[in-house]
Amino acid sequence: MASIRFSAQMFVGYGQCIKLTLAHQRNYADGPMKLPIPQLFVPSLSDSADKNCAVTSRKKSTLKTAAIIEGAMQEFLANGYAATSMDKVAAAAGVSKATVYSHFQDKASLFAAIVGQLAEAKFGAGFDPRDEVAMQGEPSVVLRRIAENVLQEADDDAQFCEFMRLIIGESGRFPELAEPYVQNVAKPMISGLTRYFGSQSGLQLSDPEATARMFAGTLIYFVLVQRVLRAEALMPMESDRIVNTLISSILPS
Repeated sequence: MASIRFSAQMFVGYGQCIKLTLAHQRNYADGPMKLPIPQLFVPSLSDSADKNCAVTSRKKSTLKTAAIIEGAMQEFLANGYAATSMDKVAAAAGVSKATVYSHFQDKASLFAAIVGQLAEAKFGAGFDPRDEVAMQGEPSVVLRRIAENVLQEADDDAQFCEFMRLIIGESGRFPELAEPYVQNVAKPMISGLTRYFGSQSGLQLSDPEATARMFAGTLIYFVLVQRVLRAEALMPMESDRIVNTLISSILPS
């Protein structure tokens, strides 16, 4: 692009020379004609180079962040939160320890980033309580779609269930581990359901928020017992029975 601008400026400059030559041909006998030398603009490539460097740097930083999160995820699931060190994360990610700290302040912020990423992936793959369009429709249809999606995601996403098990197991010693889950998963779900129940006057609900917590709590408890704690063999229960009973308890008779 720089070479194109350079050529264009040369063309304009020499065009000016031709115009001056024609204008002064009548006076050429009076003496040698002196034409002004056109000033050619040579664009600096520094701005373009700086932008390219910035883009490349951002891409490298994004790739390193992804590698760190992936490495940390493996370490947390394999060794638990307490036994995972930033040195182990750096080794698993293939970066230096200084690079890990340049992206994440400490182990807690790294863990929070992982939970946030898992939540975004979960909501992006199906039910997103923050999406007002997805939360529109008849209660019997919307609630069934939400319930089935939550339970299906638990079946498909073994890694998320493993992290739930990790949070439950270690949040007693590290209470800060539960906060990312509450902020990124539980709270958005409850808030979205509360707004939906509050907008459905036909349901005649006296407490939309309590109903939202009951709805979400039933699904989460089912996932915790059946999937996270692996109680399918001891306490078998078809998910359809849970969904049908839950919805019928909310819809008006």
